Amino acid sequence: MNIPASPASGEANIVGKGAATADGPGPDVMAASTIDGNTVLSSDGDDVGSIKEIMLDVRRGRVAYAVLSSGGFLGIGDKLLAIPWSALTLDTDHKCFRLAATSDQVRNSPGFDKNAWPSMVDKQWASSVHQHYGREPYWTDDVSKTGAVPPEGIDAPEAGGVKL
Repeated sequence: MNIPASPASGEANIVGKGAATADGPGPDVMAASTIDGNTVLSSDGDDVGSIKEIMLDVRRGRVAYAVLSSGGFLGIGDKLLAIPWSALTLDTDHKCFRLAATSDQVRNSPGFDKNAWPSMVDKQWASSVHQHYGREPYWTDDVSKTGAVPPEGIDAPEAGGVKL
């Protein structure tokens, strides 16, 4: 299945019949708990894991990452991966997420242990994760969309500032 490009940085796509067949408020607005445990399929159709957590950027009021549990068995020996939200497409017909990455890309993704999470606010780490999946960081459109200056100030990378 071809996974369409995200409509804007930070946004996920939705494919399928969606609201026409949904029970409740989905699929455009959903409780994070309904996403927990959803299967994630790679662009080459392989089951590469399941959604373990949804990470929110509280300041910006948006989803930053989905945490994918990949490999292992029943949570033992699994690797956790931060997946940019914009790299995912919700497939309402198959009740899963589709990831715009191959199985090999997922296997070679930088991961972390459930007891040693990275600092997800570290812009260098976050930029490398987005780059691995070929996505613009979700915060890059903050100034262009709203004209607002990020909380880190006008020199912040997401405001167009350059730090040397």
